[in-house]
Amino acid sequence: MDSVLLSSFYLAPVQYFSKLFRAEKVCIEIHDIYRKQSYRNRCLIAGANGVLPLSIPIEKTEAEKCEMKDIRISDHGNWRHLHWNALVSAYNSTPFFEYYCDDFRQFYEKKYTYLVDFNEDLRVLICRLLDIHPLVTYTERYIETVPDGMMDFRETIHPKPSRQKPDPNFKAIPYYQVFSEKYGFLENLSIVDLLFNMGNESRLYL
Repeated sequence: MDSVLLSSFYLAPVQYFSKLFRAEKVCIEIHDIYRKQSYRNRCLIAGANGVLPLSIPIEKTEAEKCEMKDIRISDHGNWRHLHWNALVSAYNSTPFFEYYCDDFRQFYEKKYTYLVDFNEDLRVLICRLLDIHPLVTYTERYIETVPDGMMDFRETIHPKPSRQKPDPNFKAIPYYQVFSEKYGFLENLSIVDLLFNMGNESRLYL
């Protein structure tokens, strides 16, 4: 793929990072209208009881429609503590959690104002850990007409099956997961599931 257009996601799924890995250029849309129940503020991990969604609370806005770049994170519900505890509980027994945990812990000890800043700083970290180096730019305004040679995945990748769109360029191939004997392979979870289970082999998987 020459160029891809993506939204900014929280601990995005494996499918998302497969685009970052394969594309020569990546443009991240930050002027799209924020939509609830999307990966913008939600990720899916593998817990002891199956798939576990983690959602970042956001502040309510006066505007009916608010651009992603303007979405502020809420401190409601002590979510940082809850998310980090969930990640520890889910992945503490994986082969590589101890190796990477300090890199991620700092994000749950620091306060971010804007969701897109939190998402993107995490993405940069994960790309570094995966040893992938996409050329990333951000939109200056919402892209309505996608240029020739650019593939638009802004709404293709979604946590709800009913909202997903076909992606012939992605196939979920099983890899080692700690709870696979109990639940079978859980596909297309957050990239941290791949990273904590497979470590430096994650790049080969992508």
